[in-house]
Amino acid sequence: MSETLVDRYDALLIDLDGTVYRGSEAVPGAAEAIAAARRKGVGIRYVTNNASRSPQMVADHLVELGFETNVDEVSTSSQAGAAMLAERLPKRSTVLVLGTKALEAEVLKRGLIPTDTADGAVAVLQGLSMDLGWRQLAEAAVAIRGGALWVACNVDATLPTERGLLPGNGSLVAALKTATDQEPLIAGKPATPLLQQAAKDLGANRPLVIGDRLDTDVLGAVNAGMDSLLVLTGVSTEQEAQALPDEQKPTYVGADLSVLHRLP
Repeated sequence: MSETLVDRYDALLIDLDGTVYRGSEAVPGAAEAIAAARRKGVGIRYVTNNASRSPQMVADHLVELGFETNVDEVSTSSQAGAAMLAERLPKRSTVLVLGTKALEAEVLKRGLIPTDTADGAVAVLQGLSMDLGWRQLAEAAVAIRGGALWVACNVDATLPTERGLLPGNGSLVAALKTATDQEPLIAGKPATPLLQQAAKDLGANRPLVIGDRLDTDVLGAVNAGMDSLLVLTGVSTEQEAQALPDEQKPTYVGADLSVLHRLP
């Protein structure tokens, strides 16, 4: 039997938005391609920069869309961001959370205290929230200018949805960068903590990073020393990939996840 692309790897680190679904709609064929990889004994981990939902909510959404999974197969940038703070702060430190209740929950799990004001905050953790407004950004600006440690869960400029590209967390991070003249630490892709932890959790020696964005998924794989597959179901195009320097190009480019089961 001929070797297919997936046979070269022992784990798939798979992006969500724009890769397996767009908003409330599954990418055609994605569930079937991942199920076939699982049957071959390949480890599966859904690795998402979206920090707006809890791992359980992500798993539930995947199941609703026809994917066989559970919460243990989900790694989010909210988990990675909270872990970064816990490594750097004493227990019960106060953290100003820009994000959803799910992000607050990750902070609490790490023994830190979430708040919505700059008063007493020694750190700021920023993740995507559809309800984030000027007042919350203003509190964060005060805290950051006052010396608070700033961690961004991710810096995706846009978010793929069934309606098209909408503002992502990176657009709001950019607003705070402009307002504070500061740069955050980054937990999600293209930084390496999220991908490295996911591979470690799976015990993977040959992981393949799969995603739709050159600036996060593929660059994250490059930074982590991992192979990558760019799928053309979300943001980036094949022309953009070809225009990159060789050392930044994805290892493979495919129309969608079905390429996993074809000859490389």
